Amino acid sequence: MKDFSYITNSHPAYIENLYQEFVKDPSAVDQDLRKFFEGFDFAVTSNGTAATGSQSSAPAAGTDWMSEIRVYRLILGYRNKGHLLAKTNPIRQRKDRGANLELSFFGLSEADMDKTFQAGNLLGLGATSLRNILAHLQQSYSGSVGIEFKYISDQKKVDWLVAEMEKGFKVPIAIEKKKRILEKLNQGVMFEKFLHTKYIGQKRFSLEGGETTIAALDAVITTAANNDVQEVVIGMAHRGRLNVLANVMGKTYEQIFSEFEGTAAIDQTMGSGDVKYHMGYGSEVQTADNKTIHLKLMPNPSHLEAVDPVVVGFARAKADVLYKSDFDRILPILIHGDASVAGQGVVYEVLQMCNLQGYYTGGTIHFVINNQIGFTTDFDDARSADYCTSAAAMVQAPVLHVNGDDAEAVVKCAEIATRYRQEFNSDIFIDMVCYRRHGHNEGDDPKYTQPQLYALIDKHQNPREIYTQFLKENGEPDAQELAKEMEKKFWADLQERLDEVKQHPLPYNYQQPELVWKSLRKAGESDFDQSPVTAISESQVKSMFDRLMQWPADFKPLKKVEKLLQDKIKLLDSEQKIDWATAELLAYGSILTEGNIVRMSGQDVKRGTFSHRHAVLRDEDNNKEYNRLDHFQEQQEKFRIYNSLLSEYGVLGFEYGYAMANPNALVIWEAQFGDFCNGAQTMIDQFLAAGEQKWQRQNGVVMLLPHGYEGQGPEHSSARMERFLQLCAELNMVVTNITTASNLFHAFRRQLAWPFRKPLINFSPKANLRNPNTYSHISEFSGGGFKEVIDDAFATDAAEVKKVLLCSGKLYYELADRQQKENRKDIAIVRMEQLYPIPQKQLDALYKKYSKATWFWVQEEPLNMGAAAFLKMNLNSINFGVISRNASAATATGYSKVHAQEQAEIIETAFAI
Repeated sequence: MKDFSYITNSHPAYIENLYQEFVKDPSAVDQDLRKFFEGFDFAVTSNGTAATGSQSSAPAAGTDWMSEIRVYRLILGYRNKGHLLAKTNPIRQRKDRGANLELSFFGLSEADMDKTFQAGNLLGLGATSLRNILAHLQQSYSGSVGIEFKYISDQKKVDWLVAEMEKGFKVPIAIEKKKRILEKLNQGVMFEKFLHTKYIGQKRFSLEGGETTIAALDAVITTAANNDVQEVVIGMAHRGRLNVLANVMGKTYEQIFSEFEGTAAIDQTMGSGDVKYHMGYGSEVQTADNKTIHLKLMPNPSHLEAVDPVVVGFARAKADVLYKSDFDRILPILIHGDASVAGQGVVYEVLQMCNLQGYYTGGTIHFVINNQIGFTTDFDDARSADYCTSAAAMVQAPVLHVNGDDAEAVVKCAEIATRYRQEFNSDIFIDMVCYRRHGHNEGDDPKYTQPQLYALIDKHQNPREIYTQFLKENGEPDAQELAKEMEKKFWADLQERLDEVKQHPLPYNYQQPELVWKSLRKAGESDFDQSPVTAISESQVKSMFDRLMQWPADFKPLKKVEKLLQDKIKLLDSEQKIDWATAELLAYGSILTEGNIVRMSGQDVKRGTFSHRHAVLRDEDNNKEYNRLDHFQEQQEKFRIYNSLLSEYGVLGFEYGYAMANPNALVIWEAQFGDFCNGAQTMIDQFLAAGEQKWQRQNGVVMLLPHGYEGQGPEHSSARMERFLQLCAELNMVVTNITTASNLFHAFRRQLAWPFRKPLINFSPKANLRNPNTYSHISEFSGGGFKEVIDDAFATDAAEVKKVLLCSGKLYYELADRQQKENRKDIAIVRMEQLYPIPQKQLDALYKKYSKATWFWVQEEPLNMGAAAFLKMNLNSINFGVISRNASAATATGYSKVHAQEQAEIIETAFAI
C-alpha cells in the first residue's frame, strides 16, 4: 500500500494546489491520488471520465481534505490488506498478521463514524458516513472472502477485480443456482458417506470437510462453457479425486466401486494398472446451462504436483491441434493441496511458464483445497509465507481466499476466477480454506498429532448441513421448501447408491487426436525385430536441404554461421554427405511437410548447446529471428522450437503432457547436458517409464541427452544410462545411443511411423556432432530405416575375427580409429545403436557369424554405470566380458589428464590379445 503520510501531514492548501494541478492536467499527479480526486461527484461525469477545467467542478467550500484522504487511505488499506482480517477459516481463529486496519492507524476514530465523507464516491456509495463506508469495505474485503491483488501492476485487472469485489459479489444468487449448489453439496457429501459405509478402512483420501470443492468445480465448468470454453483439463492429487470423478466428471459409481473391489477388468497386455485414486478419466458433460463441454482428468502419481506441467502441456497441445491456438477454448485447472502448493518446487516452475511463449496456455485456474495440514504437519511447520499461495504474487496472479463453509461465497469466487481467466488470459488462484475430517487416509488417526484441532473438527457440521441451515434461516419461503426437498432427495439418492442402482455411463464423442490414439495399437516383441522403412526420396532430401541453406535477401546472418552453412553445402556437393545437425533438421522438416507437428524445447535448443543446430538464425544487425524450418513449402506446419526456462522437471513434464494429447506430434526435450536430466527424475520414473503400465496411456515424447566422456568432469559426461536401462521392461520405452547422422534421421521418423507410441531416450553426442565419420551419404536417407545394430565393415572375413568389441555411441569411433590404424582385421567392432528393446535376433545372428571370437562389451562409463549390468542381466544368449572404467561413486573424473589415461586404458585393454 502506498504511503500517503506526506499528504496526510501536509497543509490543506498544499492538497488544494494538488487538486488545481489535477484540474489542469490529471496526469500531473500521482495515479492513486488522481483516482481519489476523480472519485468525488464534482470531479466525475456520468460516464466516469474526469471533468477537468470546469468552474462547476470546483470543490465544495470547506472540504476537509485531510479527513477525506484519511478515509481514502482506509479504502486502499482494505483493498490491499483486508484479506488478512477475512473470516476464511471455518475451524479456528486466524493468526494476527498485522493488518493495521484499525481506524486509529489512519488517523480516524469512533467520533468520525457518523460524519459524511465524499470518499464514499470511490466505492459507488455517494457521499456517505464513515460507518457505511467501513461496513461496505468489511463486507467486500474481510467477510468470507479475502482477495490478494495489491502486487498487480495492470490497472485494468485491478479495476476489474475491485468492481467484482465491491459490486458484483453482492449480486444475490438466484434460487435455481441455490438449488444447484445444494445438489452438488448433496452429491459430494453423499458419495463420501457411501464409501465410508461400504468400504470401511480403505484408503480413499476423502474430501470430507472440503465437499464445497464439488460445487466450486461445477461453477467453474458452467461459467467456462458460457464463456466459449469447449474443453477443461484438470490435474489434481488424491484428496477428493474419487468424488470429482463421480460428481464432476460423471464416472459411474459402478465403475468406481469395481476398482475398489478389485474386480475391474485389467488389460494384462497393457500393464499392471494403478491404485484407484491415481487414474485419469475423460467425459463429455452437460452443464447446468445445457452447454456441452469436454472434461479431462489427467492420471497422476503420488508425487504431489508432478501432474501440473503435464496438464498445461496437454492443454497447449490441444489448443494447437484442435483450436488453432485459441486459448479461450481450453481451460487448465490445477487442484492443489495447501502443503504441496507451498512446498513443491515444480509449482514454481509451472508458474514461471505461464507467460512464456513456448508454454503459454491462456491462464490456469489454481484451486487449493486448503485443509490446513499436510499428512501430520501443521501449516506453521509447512511454510514460511503467510499463505500457501504466496508464490502467486511472483506472476501477479490474484488470490481469492475463501471460507470453505460458505458455499455461496466459494461458488462466486469460482465464477469470478473463470471470468477473470477468460477476460485477461492470466492465472488466478482460489484458496478454499476448509479442513480434513479424517487423517491423511481413512486408516490414520489424526489426533496423535493434532488433538485440539480434531476435537473442533469432530463437532463441526459438514458443508451440506451448514448450507441447508443457512437456507432455512435466510431464505424466502421457497428457499426453505427447497432445503426440505433437497434433504429428502439426499437420503433417497443415498439409499439408491446403497442399493447399487445402475447408472448409465455418459455418452462420449471422441476428438480427432483421440481417434488417432484409438487407431494405434499396443506394441509386441516382434515389432522390434526390424524397424519400419522411414526413408524419403532423394529429390525430397535435396529440395529440403536447399531450403534449409537459404534465407531472405534482406536477412544478414552472422559471418560465422554463413560459413558453417556454406561448408554443409560443399560437403553435399563434393562428397554427397550430410552432417549430423542437418540430418536432424531434415527429419523434422520431413515430418512437418507430412502435416504433423514437431515441437522442441529445452535450454538453448534454437542454437543448440554445442552450437551445432542453428535451427533459428539471428540477423546480426537487428537480432531478428529466421526459423530455417518454416519455409519448405507453402502449406506446412510451423516448426515449434522454444528456448526453455532453466527447468528440467517442469519442462519435461510439459512436453510429456503435450505428447500425451497428440500422437501425431514429434515432441522433443533436449537437456543442456544429459547429466541434468536427473532434475526431472520424478517425471522419468512416474510418467515416461511407467505411464503406459499404470494408466494405459502411450506417449511418444523424445529425450535428447548429450552424453559422452570427453574430460569435462562429473557433471558434463554421463546422462546416467544405467538408470534408464534399469527402468526398461515390458517394452515400455526405447533407448538409443546413435552414431550416424542418417540413423538419427530414421530414429525421429520412426517415432511417428510405428503403429504405437513409445518414449525415446537418445544419448546424444557432443564432440561427435562435428566428427566427419558420423556424416552419412545421401543414399542412407532415401533408403531403408533405422539400424538397431551396425556390423563391422572393416573386418571383412568373419573367420579371421578372434575378438568382438560390442559397444555403443561415441566410444565406437575411438575403437574404430585404433582398429584401422593397426589394420586389426582380427577384431570386429559391432555397434548397438539401440540398447532397449534389445535387438536380440540381430545380435544372435552376429554371435553366430563371429562364433569363433571372444566377445566383450566395451563402455566408457565405470563398471557400476552405463549398460554393462543391464546387458549382463538381459543379454543371456551371448557370453561376453566387460571392459570399462573401474566402479566409481562419481560418474567421471574432473581432471583431464586422468580422463585421458583412463580412456587410453580402455582402448588398450580392448585391443590386447
